[in-house]
Amino acid sequence: MSLHTTIFHSAVTAFATLTLSAQVFAAPADPALFETLAEKNGDAWMEAETQILNRWSDTGSEALNMIQTRGETALDEGDFVAAIGHLTALVDHAPDHAMGYQLRGLAFWLNGDFGPAAADLARSLELEPKQYLALSQLGAMLEELGNTQAATDALNRSLEIHPHQQDVIDAVSRLDAEDNGTDI
Repeated sequence: MSLHTTIFHSAVTAFATLTLSAQVFAAPADPALFETLAEKNGDAWMEAETQILNRWSDTGSEALNMIQTRGETALDEGDFVAAIGHLTALVDHAPDHAMGYQLRGLAFWLNGDFGPAAADLARSLELEPKQYLALSQLGAMLEELGNTQAATDALNRSLEIHPHQQDVIDAVSRLDAEDNGTDI
């Protein structure tokens, strides 16, 4: 690994760690929905999840919702550059839309642009501290960068908000097994 790559990875990890520690004290956006989402028993969490995602997805403007949909479609098609373009237009016109930053952070990450991805995920969490999707992405990105402790912290924070994310549960189990030196 080159010195530039090592410094870059260290900077992204430090940035993510600061972001995680700062978000622990933020107030929830909609306490009733998040309380239901966090319930470990029953199925009521599924409706809460749907309502949260619908609220997060709505920009308040049909035109901006269409731009966001185009960005999501480009992500689904693997056209990360186009997704970044659409989602940049979205956050330029809706700078307080946390989901826009979370989605653009995903596009940047999948395009290999870790610095901008970390910045967008941090902005998403600043705007919506319970943005568990941003926390999950941050955890996956930190794992990819080799910082398993910070990755585990981000993933566990995501599970505190939404304990029913099977992919995140599996990732935490995998990281714990790696940390303990055991096979899953």
